[in-house]
Amino acid sequence: MPGDPDRRTLLSPRPRADEQSFELSLRPRNLRQYIGQSRVKENIDISIQAAVKRQESMDHVLLYGPPGLGKTTLATVIANELGVSIRTTSGPIIEKRGDLAAILTNLKPSDVLFIDEIHRLHPAIEEILYPAMEDFYIDLMIGEGPGARSIRMQLPRFTLIGATTRAGLITAPLRARFGIIHRLEFYSHDELAVIVRQSATILGVDVDEGGAVEIASRSRGTPRIANRLLRRVRDFADVKADGKITRSVAVDALALMDVDIHGFDDIDRKLMMTIIEKYGGGPVGVGALAASIHEDVDAIEDIYEPYLMQVGFLDRTPRGRVATRQAYEHFGIDMTGRQRKLF
Repeated sequence: MPGDPDRRTLLSPRPRADEQSFELSLRPRNLRQYIGQSRVKENIDISIQAAVKRQESMDHVLLYGPPGLGKTTLATVIANELGVSIRTTSGPIIEKRGDLAAILTNLKPSDVLFIDEIHRLHPAIEEILYPAMEDFYIDLMIGEGPGARSIRMQLPRFTLIGATTRAGLITAPLRARFGIIHRLEFYSHDELAVIVRQSATILGVDVDEGGAVEIASRSRGTPRIANRLLRRVRDFADVKADGKITRSVAVDALALMDVDIHGFDDIDRKLMMTIIEKYGGGPVGVGALAASIHEDVDAIEDIYEPYLMQVGFLDRTPRGRVATRQAYEHFGIDMTGRQRKLF
């Protein structure tokens, strides 16, 4: 079924309901514990120190990038570093103006309001945010009909942190009201190996350097996937290898899970082979590609494409998606003359 989240549970960067408590136990509490995103961390640290020094609320922050890279975690870390409370919600949940008004009026001075998937806010809801973010007030309508009247309610100065995987869908007026905007990038293998070892320590898992690197290299540059693979490899090690995760144990476990050396699963391979075999290497439009592999366009654009482009297997051109020379080499397929001319 197109878009069915259960089709790709192991390597999906999207959060799963059954992993919430597990993820919470592994999340860093402060910037020192937060691995990776060094440029973002350095800028955030300066903003936090400046706000604390001036005893003011921090500027509003917009975090964007592919799912699973730690936007929610970083929002929590910012609140912890500021020494304030954080209130968490998401764009689709806020359905009525009163829902947002209730959240805003319950904030305390300098609190953090985190809105995940902020690009999915309803336009009418978004309108309330503009004066709240700029001048820290909201206008509430009391009553109905001719007797209705507007009351202006002052809000405490707060910090809004918005997170999105689709920065291009955020309206210009909303984007302009964020003083701090950062993109989170995919993690390097070395950074993910540190995260795997850190998570293993918290979980009490015995993993050596080779095992951590092997898991990291197949985690699609995403901490959430690295931690998920660590859990699965731990299960394999407990049954097959006396509980110790070495490189050979990790290789055998990940092979059993059908996760290859690039972190590809059957959907990635199906997507690339469809471009190569059915569409002659491309270019092919994302709509046609989505129909061919029975996936949603949004899933292709948000989940599959960013990583395939990051590792150099896919190019996105004005005419459509194109498989690269590296993709042909990986799958052991010879390029035709027409395909060679594309590169």
